[in-house]
Amino acid sequence: MVSTVRGAQLARLLGQWHALPGRRRSPDYAALAGAVRGLLTDGRLALGVRLPAERELAQALAISRTTVSAAYRELRASGHLTSRRGAGSWTTLPGGHRVGSHGLWAPLDDLDGIDLGSAAMPAPAELPAAAEEAVADLSRYLSGAGYHPAGLPDLRDAVAAGFTRRGLPTSAEQIMITSGVQHALDLVLRLLVPAGSPVLVETPTYPNALASLAARRARIATHGLGRAGWDAELLLGAVRQTRPRLAYLIPEFHNPTGHLMPVGLRERLPAAVHSAGTDLVADESFVDLALDGVAPPPPLASYDRHSRVLTIGGMSKPYWGGLRIGWVRAAAPVVQRLAAVRVGMDMSSPVLDQLVAVRLLERADTVVPARRAQLVRQRDALVAALRAELPEWRFAVPRGGMSLWAELDGPVSSALARAAEDLGVRLAPGPRFGADGTLERFLRLPFALPPEDLAEAVRRLAAVRYDLDRVPRPRWSEPAMIA
Repeated sequence: MVSTVRGAQLARLLGQWHALPGRRRSPDYAALAGAVRGLLTDGRLALGVRLPAERELAQALAISRTTVSAAYRELRASGHLTSRRGAGSWTTLPGGHRVGSHGLWAPLDDLDGIDLGSAAMPAPAELPAAAEEAVADLSRYLSGAGYHPAGLPDLRDAVAAGFTRRGLPTSAEQIMITSGVQHALDLVLRLLVPAGSPVLVETPTYPNALASLAARRARIATHGLGRAGWDAELLLGAVRQTRPRLAYLIPEFHNPTGHLMPVGLRERLPAAVHSAGTDLVADESFVDLALDGVAPPPPLASYDRHSRVLTIGGMSKPYWGGLRIGWVRAAAPVVQRLAAVRVGMDMSSPVLDQLVAVRLLERADTVVPARRAQLVRQRDALVAALRAELPEWRFAVPRGGMSLWAELDGPVSSALARAAEDLGVRLAPGPRFGADGTLERFLRLPFALPPEDLAEAVRRLAAVRYDLDRVPRPRWSEPAMIA
């Protein structure tokens, strides 16, 4: 079944699609085609979606149908749109491109760009040794079927011990091992969120969480984060008023803003969600990446007295994204129900990956401090480059996590991302982190790359930002997809 985006919906996604002052020579049809390609590039417009008819979109944008027809024709020529008489036009992946890890696109041969669209680091030096030891451990499991829906006992024990060390007593029966954090969230949504249910999220928030909620056809309500993070009274009021079926929050070095939820709000949230009949998912993907000696507060679940808080986390950020290991911490009966749901999907996480995870967690005292030190150097390099090259941009220096949330000097995030592709820099623009197409004044900048790459990326961004206002271009070039 092909989904359809209506004219008014696409108009909201497009936002300020017109050429910026420095690009007045670009005809409107080219600007519109470029804006649609930008939505496809950063994942806000999915593959296989039927676009509105030319007349409908023209009315929604208050432009001529001729302009829309020319834009659609350009999109068909570049491979981003396929049309069939009587059936409409739908989005497609151009030849020679691939879908990347975050739902973003990139050319198959695009290997030299600077990727600021992904907050992930290469594998640690300790991984090969951990893998060798895991292979040696594998013989213990070869006589069985290899299916462990809730996870290997050794890994469940290790994850439970980590929560206990943080002040949250946890048993292995409260842990379910998943194939990454995204898989953990998807399982929780399948269990707890019937189609069409209301769900509360922060804005901005993690884009793949929004994608999972859209797949469940959830009705999304948002709580906006300010420069200082959460407004406790507004968030608690939103829970009481909307009474969502589930709330998805990122209290530990929030992605993308880097905020850390204060203790006072953590103490009040579990009781509030219980009173509202709401389950709360706390995403702790970045909890191990505290920088500058910051000591994170106790886990949100520490204040839960009614088994309403489910905590998800994993190995991707502190260790390696290629090791698809995540987990859910919840009440033991909930874990059993999650395992039953999981059997109908993928049965179990790979045994060997789980054994590698056990060995890496044994090396946490070596791996994690090294990661933190590396991130501090990279963050400081990014901050210095931004202050030197783009002093008009505003941001708070994050004290944890992997990304910096910058407020730009204008609503140009999507246009900046499209233009930066020409200079070999891939970005995830601000609207990708919202549910309503706003956040054009913001940009997430991960500091997961070496300092020299970050400095060069900012230099190129500064040149692009200057060009957006001052250098006219005769036509829009086809953008390269970002991963």
